[in-house]
Amino acid sequence: MRRMIIPFVLLVGVLTLAASGLADPGDKGKGKAQGKNKFSFSLTTTDRRCDLTEPWATLTETRTYQVHANGDGTFRLRRVDKGIFTTVAGKSPGNCPANKSKHGQMVRANVTGRFGGYLEGTIMGGVFNRKATCPVAACFTGDFLKAFFGAGAVFSCDGATNSTDCKFNYNYTAPTSGGNGKLVVRHWQDRGKGSGTTLVEHFHGDIASS
Repeated sequence: MRRMIIPFVLLVGVLTLAASGLADPGDKGKGKAQGKNKFSFSLTTTDRRCDLTEPWATLTETRTYQVHANGDGTFRLRRVDKGIFTTVAGKSPGNCPANKSKHGQMVRANVTGRFGGYLEGTIMGGVFNRKATCPVAACFTGDFLKAFFGAGAVFSCDGATNSTDCKFNYNYTAPTSGGNGKLVVRHWQDRGKGSGTTLVEHFHGDIASS
């Protein structure tokens, strides 16, 4: 899903993705707090193919940040994404040399399905303020880090950081219902460990109509 490990100065498609935010449901950037250290936001993003070329789908999702203090001044951050994808016509997401599994070639527009996954790493050099407010309604990872931990915080999943302390796993499934019609491959997975020069990423399957 090429949307996870990139310098957070922009933000995610792996994560080099063009992103746009949905309206916040009246929480003024605080997200929906679910317990002391759990914050959810509504986002709309685009996801790029495994060769990092043009986007293959628009993602509408709920993103939840879960923060855990490690007891040594660092924090574990787990980002959970769940939502719906709608494809853009063109090359299928799994169609690249790095994907050694069975995959298709192309995907037609408006194939819909569900996706979910997580990105998890360690935050260093920051001070957690759980009462902070995100500066934008669509609170992407870089926005969350800066708002809740300060400008000096470093995240081990940032693509500009060479770290083995990062992991992610995302899965996309297109069902036969909902007008999707015939698809040659219906499940796409992007998972991996590390960031920067230590990144090891694996792809499996595809979402493809031919």
